[in-house]
Amino acid sequence: MFPRDFAWGAATSAYQIEGGWQADGKGPSIWDTFVQQKGRVFEEQNGNVACNSYQLWEKDLECIQQLGLTHYRLSVSWARLLPDGTTQHVNQKGVAYYNKVINDLLACNVSPMVTLYHWDLPQALQDQGGWKSESIVSLFDSYAQFCFQTFGDRVKLWITINEPQVCAKCGYEDGIHAPGLKEPGTAAYLVGHNMLRAHAKAWHSYDSLYRAEQRGAVSLAINSDWFEPLRPGCNEDVAATERDLAFTLGWFAWPVFVTGDYPQIMRSAIDSQSQKLGYSGSSRLPSFSKDEPAPIFGTADFFALNYYTSRKVKAGEGCGQMLCLNSDRDAEEVLDPSWPICGVSWLAVVPHGLRKLLKYIKDTFNNPAVYITENGFSQVGPRQIDDVQRCEFYSDTIMEVGKAIEEDGVNVRGYFAWSLLDNFEWADGFSVRFGLFHVDFSDAKLSRTIYRSGLEYAKMIMKYKGRHDVK
Repeated sequence: MFPRDFAWGAATSAYQIEGGWQADGKGPSIWDTFVQQKGRVFEEQNGNVACNSYQLWEKDLECIQQLGLTHYRLSVSWARLLPDGTTQHVNQKGVAYYNKVINDLLACNVSPMVTLYHWDLPQALQDQGGWKSESIVSLFDSYAQFCFQTFGDRVKLWITINEPQVCAKCGYEDGIHAPGLKEPGTAAYLVGHNMLRAHAKAWHSYDSLYRAEQRGAVSLAINSDWFEPLRPGCNEDVAATERDLAFTLGWFAWPVFVTGDYPQIMRSAIDSQSQKLGYSGSSRLPSFSKDEPAPIFGTADFFALNYYTSRKVKAGEGCGQMLCLNSDRDAEEVLDPSWPICGVSWLAVVPHGLRKLLKYIKDTFNNPAVYITENGFSQVGPRQIDDVQRCEFYSDTIMEVGKAIEEDGVNVRGYFAWSLLDNFEWADGFSVRFGLFHVDFSDAKLSRTIYRSGLEYAKMIMKYKGRHDVK
């Protein structure tokens, strides 16, 4: 069912686990700034210490070994490596930390997948305009090249940017993530545009300067739910579902994998809404120029997918009377009452949605190699080490991935559970737990205890690794 070289992994990100927010010359990031603002995060919590992985890396490595992972996805902190965001000032202690992490993983036969940007922009760059500024494209490329040069002899799987859609919408439209801006209907599209251009420039740099020697692969992690029309026979619901997919998955996948430009359905919806509301400027969705210095199309060596849940979709209420991303999309998402909810209200458990999404990706994006770079099940309230529902979730989900490979012919190369550890879940702080290991945040030692789901995931890995069904 699973290929011999299938990647069995778990994922984390720097801000969510490392702590050490001011340690050893690290510069501040936009999340360091954001969490200091009152009312931004559940119970005013922050990632100043988090799981303290900056000091407790060996404990994390023990967890990785206990699970029997073949791969581990981590992110590097831009501000820990380059405190002001530029290569003019390199923090050698930050370099030493990530060198140790990478070398220790390889010594344990675990392959690192490294994310360059998991939402923690250096504050120094935010002060110059951040992702809204065109200068960020070359700044990101310099940072990416620094990482390729420093770590690329050992890292063979790279993610440039994690979930640009969430980053743009939550950080610049809704204002619920750092940097906390609310500029509806404009900033998210500009930020997404600059993220795509930054990703493409970094990919081209890798391709021309590092690939021949390092032989690695580079992509960006695109998040998407699976969407289905609430009433399959209703043309309006079908059209709304197509728009929802375009504004989520298509926004970033279409330019990279299909045309080098945004889905036409997305641009038409945005321009039509602008016209209706008398917006007279140029299109709110920027255009890529014909002589783009780093063309977007073809800048991914695999498809990296973050999937958590599914939605039924019905036509919106007629676009609303304000410029914003939701009214541009004009689609209303609803939960099927038969889907169980795990922890947070948005997270309906729909493992078969992942299989359908994988098939859609195969059919729409020319059958790419796919890594599922995040997928998980949350827990809230009192901790439950004996997390039976999460065990069932992983069992059901991995079965659906197996069917996607075996029956649908999807070229799935790996699966990364979110997350290795309970950690700082952004605006939810520590109130939401996704870990395969529980972290006791009330204990100064931040002790790690394996959940039953961690034990079950380890058994699944051993079972499927042992089978070696080579397609």
